[in-house]
Amino acid sequence: MHQTKNEALSEFLRRTPKSKEFSAAAKHVMPGGVTANIKAFDPYPVIMDKGAGAQLYDIDGNQYVDYLLSYGALMLGHGHPAITNAIQSQMEANGTVLFGTPHRLEVEMGRKIMQHYPSMEKVRYTNSGTEATLLAIRMAHAYSGKHKIAKFEGHYHGGYDQVLLSVNPSLDNAGPATEPASVIESKGVDPYHQQHTVVLPFNDLDATAEILRKKKDDIAAVILEPIQSGFIPADQSFMKGLREVTEELGILLIFDEVKTGFRVGLGGAQAVYGTTPDLTTLGKVIGGGFPVGIVGGKQDVLMTSAPTSNSDVFDSSHSKSSQAKDVLFHSGTYNGHPTILAAGLATINVLEQEMDHVVTMTNKLKKGLSELFGKHGISMQTIGLGSIFNVVITDKETIGNHRDFQQANFSMRKELDFLLLNEGIYTKPLNRYSLSTVHGEKEIQDTLAAYEQALSKLT
Repeated sequence: MHQTKNEALSEFLRRTPKSKEFSAAAKHVMPGGVTANIKAFDPYPVIMDKGAGAQLYDIDGNQYVDYLLSYGALMLGHGHPAITNAIQSQMEANGTVLFGTPHRLEVEMGRKIMQHYPSMEKVRYTNSGTEATLLAIRMAHAYSGKHKIAKFEGHYHGGYDQVLLSVNPSLDNAGPATEPASVIESKGVDPYHQQHTVVLPFNDLDATAEILRKKKDDIAAVILEPIQSGFIPADQSFMKGLREVTEELGILLIFDEVKTGFRVGLGGAQAVYGTTPDLTTLGKVIGGGFPVGIVGGKQDVLMTSAPTSNSDVFDSSHSKSSQAKDVLFHSGTYNGHPTILAAGLATINVLEQEMDHVVTMTNKLKKGLSELFGKHGISMQTIGLGSIFNVVITDKETIGNHRDFQQANFSMRKELDFLLLNEGIYTKPLNRYSLSTVHGEKEIQDTLAAYEQALSKLT
């Protein structure tokens, strides 16, 4: 197998010399050659040149079936005419890409989102999923008057201090399974947050409830990915119990559906589970490839951010009688960007017609992969719901949380991913798979054929 690994890497290097050269040059411009750490991998990332439909093309001219889809954001694939036309129409109709004032698309998009997410009685726009979770947590603090939050081990909610804890902790440092430690995941994070961000064990209702009961007077909200990392689902009983215990204790429940919104279904994970959170955050898919986020939820919580006549922190005329501190501050020049909302509306309109197709193709690929791995005698699970899943090489029958997932065979999976890159199948090594409306029978068959070649070399 070691020889196979070396051969796969050698072939990767042979196929991507321009990516190697570009990556070296990029290090003179950006730290590590990238402007987002998630885009980096060894020995260097593949540098893409163009995309079309379900395909990506790198600067060496190699073609790939794209399953990264910008980490799930491009649910209509690359260059979909519905999005292109929507953008052009918006610019022609409005004569500008940005007003800096309220405009009709804010209400139109809001009503569309609320149609699919009945838990959202009001909405606010942000510029990313990260900004959305940041705002949701601030709303929870403002509404409750409490200043700690609880998150789950293995869950990611953005790259800011308050939640950049226990996202992917080493099991040596993670503490007991029933009472996980709060582990800092980045340089520069103030240890203050270890005391103010409580870490919970995902899919363990008894242990979670015990921690929440002990700390209920301090915790404003529980935030979670209802499907961890977009592919490890919560148990139905866990979700039901979590909603009950948070309501009992007066703790807000925030669903971070940045990954799962419009991917596991048009109504997100909350529709799958039949659970109504107090707040929901969305991103990725709803931008059609552009940066956007949304916070929605109960009216009384959202109204903490409603401005009053003398609550503008920037209004000097009210400096002597300002009540800014009595209103949750939320602003942003690009919030509700008209071009992005036009692209998002176009995306949702297409998904309303084609979501079933995406799920059908996803299930066909998952079934084919399971059969291939079985044929080659490798224990594997395709874990996930809707249009998103991961290939987890493991002997465990159930993967229910971060600690279960850490027992998977990542070494074999990474080797397989490089073999697949050489066969024209793209996702960042070790990443999950996302499908789009333009992944059809041909893409599925090409992928299964590539897997057959890769697994033959691997075994």
